[in-house]
Amino acid sequence: MVNVLVTSESRYPINRSAIKKAVVDFLAQKKVKDPVEISIAIVGKRKIRGLNKKYRKIDAPTDVLSFGLESRDNFIDYKDDVLRLGDVIVCWPVAVDEAAEEEVLMDDKINELVLHGVTHLLGEHHEE
Repeated sequence: MVNVLVTSESRYPINRSAIKKAVVDFLAQKKVKDPVEISIAIVGKRKIRGLNKKYRKIDAPTDVLSFGLESRDNFIDYKDDVLRLGDVIVCWPVAVDEAAEEEVLMDDKINELVLHGVTHLLGEHHEE
């Protein structure tokens, strides 16, 4: 079972079921074995800017951040054997701007950013 925990500030109209389905389908495609837990948060610019400044030393908002809890190769052995991948944080206002610029639907942009963050949690990173 894949447990996708989705939270959002109330002013951001997200499609929780679409986000959950996108994550479940993506993890299945990547052949990630159950049980897995992942947390998704949709936040504003002030929150993501603070996280970006604290953890990346960049004093600006960004579209998505990911914070891994466990590595697929060396995860902590909890009694319940659930692989807790970590947290993905998406900035709604930045996503709105990017969706408008790219002329895509907000649900599609949010899912794209969420899956980008999940990719990082699975250990795939940008080329330097």
